[in-house]
Amino acid sequence: MFSLGPGVAYSVVAAFVWGTYIFVLKRYFRGYPGTVLTAGINAAALAWYLPLVTLRSRALRTAPDPASLGAAALADPFGTAVLVATVLSTAAAFLAFLRAIDVGEVSYVAPISKVVPVFVLPIEVLFLHQRLTPLQVAGVAVATLAVYVANYRSGPLLAPLRKAASSRAAQLALASAACYAISDVGKRVVLQELSVPLSLWVPTALGGVLLVVLPLAAREWVPLRGDLPKFVLAGAGVALGEHVTALAFSAAPASIASPIINTQAVVAVVLGGLVLREEAFGTRLVAAGLAVAGVGLIAV
Repeated sequence: MFSLGPGVAYSVVAAFVWGTYIFVLKRYFRGYPGTVLTAGINAAALAWYLPLVTLRSRALRTAPDPASLGAAALADPFGTAVLVATVLSTAAAFLAFLRAIDVGEVSYVAPISKVVPVFVLPIEVLFLHQRLTPLQVAGVAVATLAVYVANYRSGPLLAPLRKAASSRAAQLALASAACYAISDVGKRVVLQELSVPLSLWVPTALGGVLLVVLPLAAREWVPLRGDLPKFVLAGAGVALGEHVTALAFSAAPASIASPIINTQAVVAVVLGGLVLREEAFGTRLVAAGLAVAGVGLIAV
């Protein structure tokens, strides 16, 4: 019997939000360097999120201030270290992926960079003593396979992994996946163990990545004025995605939330097949079926 708890439900919603966002980026934001794209959209997301947080805090003025409690948790050396590691690992993962596609083909790099849950599960088991049922572990494996298949393009299915030992692009892609895994586990610690409220964490995450990426974006800056409305709308999507993702990690173990959220790649390629008539749509449908099966096993 399925038990779609809040953590799983938020993870599914986050997957759809991020999957739609990836599809929009592919269709409407071609020609922008990755660093410039990230800087512009994150800035817009902050512009959306901060006023909403301010309005909500004023509405709850009589209640205890959760942001002050979260700030106290982050003032602790351990809390500060986790926060910094989470933000830096997110930025490092993104930069490693950009470097990977610079030295290798996207069709080769993308499947490897999406095996994030493979790293999340052992990290959480070893350091946070997380325990999953055998069915949940199977669900994590199936959902991860779905993400891999969704990003697969041509040639033998395991060819990208076989070349990982000798390919610089593959090694960078694996490094990107590992950094995203550290980021996912860090989010779980920040939101659950440290009890940092979303109103503090989401702007911190958006702003932290923006600060890391901005100096790199400045080197290859492209004017955004012509597409400013698009950036504003994309920023709203990112603000929503970060909020729902934070809700997922605040209510579920990272080893469960991460594989579900990463099925965003499946959502993106299925949308691409339906709307843009992209090739290999049959493979994308197989990936979608695997994703549904994986989420089902996790929720049993």
